Amino acid sequence: MLTEQQNPRSMDIDRRSTLEILQIMNDEDATVALAVRRVLPAIAQAVDVITARLQQGGRLFYVGAGTSGRLGVLDAAECVPTFSVPPEMVQGVIAGGQRALIEAVEGAEDDREAGRADLLARGLGAQDAVVGIAASGNTPYVLGALEYANEIGAATIALTCNSPALMLDTAQIAIPVLTGPEVIAGSTRLKAGTAQKMVLNMLSTATMIRLGKVYGNLMVDVRVTNQKLARRARRIVSQVTGVSEEEAAALLARADNQVKVAILIGLLGISPEEARARLAAAGGRLSAIIPPEG
Repeated sequence: MLTEQQNPRSMDIDRRSTLEILQIMNDEDATVALAVRRVLPAIAQAVDVITARLQQGGRLFYVGAGTSGRLGVLDAAECVPTFSVPPEMVQGVIAGGQRALIEAVEGAEDDREAGRADLLARGLGAQDAVVGIAASGNTPYVLGALEYANEIGAATIALTCNSPALMLDTAQIAIPVLTGPEVIAGSTRLKAGTAQKMVLNMLSTATMIRLGKVYGNLMVDVRVTNQKLARRARRIVSQVTGVSEEEAAALLARADNQVKVAILIGLLGISPEEARARLAAAGGRLSAIIPPEG
């Protein structure tokens, strides 16, 4: 496999200075974005499928083991505060369960039946979408999950860093990001992990944009759960409506900290109830009510 081969550009890395080690790593990392660019059409196809499933009330599951599984859990967790979605909408499933987030659970990735069982336990349905993540593309746990998802009619997507790979043949949509040999042979938490993180960012962010969670390029469905996010919400309301941040804070208080509702109250002079009704009629898309400038 590509990710297990020795990298000719780092053969003597153990004899290099610290700065030279970092330069080699940085040079290799610079190739990752280009590898992702080559598979943008497949990523776009996956986004459209995921968006359609979520619009129909489905959920998105990321399934992986080790680094891949942790990256999936991370992206799923970030969707909640960033886009104010319920935790069940985007879920990360990792081989070995919660314990595997902080330590290696030996053998968990080799259990094909566990991949199936973990999705069964979460009530996977035909309306859902499953993204299997594995640098090798052959992880049994992930294969088991994809096979089960196919059986019940869920959408399946494979994100790998090797080709050919069993996962690419199993999933309906294949995303092979070929990042090549790692700086340290087989250490796929490096370039492969970076590539996976980039693709997951694209999948979730582009999907949420398509679902109306963004206005222009502003995070208008941010969930206000701490002071930083409260300041961000005030800035967004202030920027869109043209009022001061103090006035934006008052609008947010009337809107129960819902940014889109606060914006409609400020711009249209309507009640919170009417603002919510208009958003519901527009499928949650603020731009359908007030087209953004630019």
